[in-house]
Amino acid sequence: MTVRVRLAPSPTGDLHIGTARTALFNWLYARKNNGVFLLRIEDTDKERSKPEFTKNILEGLKWLGLTWDEQPVLQSERIAEHRKAIVSLLKKGLAYRCYATEAELQLMRDTQANSGAAPHYDNRHRNLTSEEESKFVEEGRTCVIRFRIDQQSTITWNDIVRGPMQWNSKDLGGDIVISRRAPANEIGDPLYNLVVVVDDAAMKISHVIRGEDHLSNTAKQILLYQALDLPQPVFAHTPLILSAEGKKLSKRDGVTSISDFKKMGYTSNALTNYMTLLGWSPPDGMEEKFSLKDSSLVFDFNRVNKAGAKFDWDKLNWLNSQEIHDWSPDKLLEELKSIWLSEGWISPDKEWSLKLVELIGPSLTLLNDGLEESRIFFDEPSLQNDAIKQLEMEGAKEALSYIFKKIEKNKWNGQNQDVAKSIISDCAKSLGVKKGLIMKSLRAALMGTLKGPDLISSWGLLAMQSKDLPRLKKVL
Repeated sequence: MTVRVRLAPSPTGDLHIGTARTALFNWLYARKNNGVFLLRIEDTDKERSKPEFTKNILEGLKWLGLTWDEQPVLQSERIAEHRKAIVSLLKKGLAYRCYATEAELQLMRDTQANSGAAPHYDNRHRNLTSEEESKFVEEGRTCVIRFRIDQQSTITWNDIVRGPMQWNSKDLGGDIVISRRAPANEIGDPLYNLVVVVDDAAMKISHVIRGEDHLSNTAKQILLYQALDLPQPVFAHTPLILSAEGKKLSKRDGVTSISDFKKMGYTSNALTNYMTLLGWSPPDGMEEKFSLKDSSLVFDFNRVNKAGAKFDWDKLNWLNSQEIHDWSPDKLLEELKSIWLSEGWISPDKEWSLKLVELIGPSLTLLNDGLEESRIFFDEPSLQNDAIKQLEMEGAKEALSYIFKKIEKNKWNGQNQDVAKSIISDCAKSLGVKKGLIMKSLRAALMGTLKGPDLISSWGLLAMQSKDLPRLKKVL
């Protein structure tokens, strides 16, 4: 059997990390089994589906490296097939028209809530006579179409993550709606549980891999597969991504879309690496830092956990920092250039730029950290309190004046770091002050603070831009 899996997102919002993790598990399973990864855009919610969300989903998947193997399917283009399936269920007597009004249904829900009963449809129009139905039509009532569910049956399947599963049909909330409200002689817009079954069968999906929040949908869909005489796929229900408190992740927990992770400065490799670890354990001997290709060679559902996976920002940040630190200076420069340009910063030349990324690269956790780490080399910094205090110390200005005169005389171009070290040593000997005072004062003058990257390397980069170091002159 050829493995054929799919991601079926609704374009009602940006690609969220939960959907992306589902895409990743599908993609990994397909690659591990020489299968096919497909994409279906479930855009039948006309009011909420937006082209910009479809674009965001496609771009996010591409950025993550989760490319699909066939042309994406637009669910809205298959409405005719969905309606054919509903007609077949009506003809078999497995579906029926329900004329209950919204007011009647709300009264039913209120009565159930007041009595403490679980919310469910009471199947009141399941067995209407032709006379009763004609009366409703004459009244001008619209209707939904419901699928009959035997209240005494048990639905079972073998889930490749969770093992043998069993669901009592009486817990499914009564006969389910499979098309929206429409005039009695029409079929309204087909709904999720019906269309996903029809489309998965048409796409020859072998394995449906999705979150555990779909478990009750799976039970309903199995009944629809049987009623429509369609082959039933294998199901895998992955654990949910949870907040640090163990609750289902939501945007209130600071969770963002994949495009927002990208904007924050996360790398695609680190994000797919981390998402793989959200619910999957690598085999013994495999390090936690790995590539998409690495995980695609060993991924299977035997190592997918049943329990929810807690989102850990520290772990993601560590993986991201390791990814950045493994990059060559050329690759890091390519990534940082766009960040610099967004600030209007233009580097003098590639040699200078490579020296800068080599200097700041080891301290980066996010790519966006390169913005603040680079700022002092493009914009003249204002003096922070720690720098002001340092420059007010006895001997600080005298030491800087000595260094400035040496720079003016030697016209140091920043290339030979031994020259800078020699100037500092000569200053200490000539003025009889400690090197620590000199270096702290020089850092304060050049960087505006006592914190920052290596002083000698930073001094060299600034000297390559301007040999007379106007920042140093300014504090004097």
